[in-house]
Amino acid sequence: MRNLEVIMEQMRQGLALGALLLLGGLAVAGPSGVLAWNESASLLNDRRDQVAVLQKETQDLRNRVALLDPDNADPDMVGELLRQNLNVAHPDELVITLDPPAE
Repeated sequence: MRNLEVIMEQMRQGLALGALLLLGGLAVAGPSGVLAWNESASLLNDRRDQVAVLQKETQDLRNRVALLDPDNADPDMVGELLRQNLNVAHPDELVITLDPPAE
């Protein structure tokens, strides 16, 4: 009976040790462990850079939208869009067409 109690206690200690080793391994090498911190920090910096680029693009687009306000449109912006989208030109402008480069 005494031997059975000793064996059971050793099994409990072994299971507890295994659980602690598993938790320790996950804390070091798991998906959110110490080794993953560097990668996470790198991804965070990349995302911050992307956000900065997107915020600049958003600001540029807001500026273009403001320049195209129907009540007070910027003549240069309107002229640029007319030339780009409708292929129009002033009578005093010369249009030169270029052949596409040969492949």
